[in-house]
Amino acid sequence: MRLDPEARGILRSWYRAGKTRPVRSRGVASLSAGASTPEREAPVCSEVRVEGATAAEQLASLQAQAEHWAPARSLGSLRETMVFAVGNPAADFMLVGEAPGYEEERRREPFVGRAGQKLDQILNTMGFERKDVYISNICKFRPALKNQTTNNRKPTREEMEACLPFVRAEIKIVEPKCIVALGATAAEGLLERNEGVGRMRGTWYEFEGIPVRVTYHPSYLLHNDAAMDEKRKVWDDMLSVMEFLGMPISDKQRRFFSGK
Repeated sequence: MRLDPEARGILRSWYRAGKTRPVRSRGVASLSAGASTPEREAPVCSEVRVEGATAAEQLASLQAQAEHWAPARSLGSLRETMVFAVGNPAADFMLVGEAPGYEEERRREPFVGRAGQKLDQILNTMGFERKDVYISNICKFRPALKNQTTNNRKPTREEMEACLPFVRAEIKIVEPKCIVALGATAAEGLLERNEGVGRMRGTWYEFEGIPVRVTYHPSYLLHNDAAMDEKRKVWDDMLSVMEFLGMPISDKQRRFFSGK
């Protein structure tokens, strides 16, 4: 089932107007998600509430609500299992992908399949462990396909917009120093730009005051495993992140994938 034009317009207005700004009071923040949506058999949520005294507690409250998030559930185009996020609630560095795939849905954790293994390699080369950073997706549910097994598709614009209130709230809580958008879909969801990674990478952007860097999704490297120049492009983007964060960079790290 797809939303009618009026409902799609409501979702877009939530996203563009940015009506998910937390109002903190005694450890509780309320984020308006806009107009109410038709009730289901329940329980469902249509307003994001950030509750808890610590960042970990606040993220846990978001995760509990995301399970029954009405704007996403009502689309009828997403699968049932919700995959939230993983990592350090106080991370300086946040990564945002597009949506869970087969393995992520099975294990209920983002980036745990082959692309996740590639991402872990990149992080380790930078000097991070997975637990040091915060990893999320622009869409919290695996997009559905007919007779779906291990095959995946990227989320639509309205599927991303339905989940963006949670991504916004996560960023407000974690307060990373910078964000990396992994792939064109994540870049489109965060920045409202659909220009392709090749044109967007190499520049700093901004999402609600947080610097954002765009690079290729780790799955792109899996499909282009023999292309040294493509690996170098991703690594150049990560070197820029390391420089931004003031991390030490060795000569060896600077030369990775450069052919020197």
